Amino acid sequence: MNEFSDRPRGGRRDSSRGSHRGGFRGGNRRGFNRGPREEHKATCSECGKECTVPFKPTEGKPVFCRDCFQKRRKDRY
Repeated sequence: MNEFSDRPRGGRRDSSRGSHRGGFRGGNRRGFNRGPREEHKATCSECGKECTVPFKPTEGKPVFCRDCFQKRRKDRY
């Protein structure tokens, strides 16, 4: 180590000091676009209505339409 610097060689700072170099670490995501979301057809496990979901349904796991999902969220909190 250099006697004039408290940082290790290479000039990188410890991330615990509040500074970092390169890479995305949260914050503003403006301009980040994955494109359109793929929707999959499903039948709601609660009301039986046809709906679309942003994930591929797995057999044996319940799938809820938007209305039933919101209702279940409100009931939990």
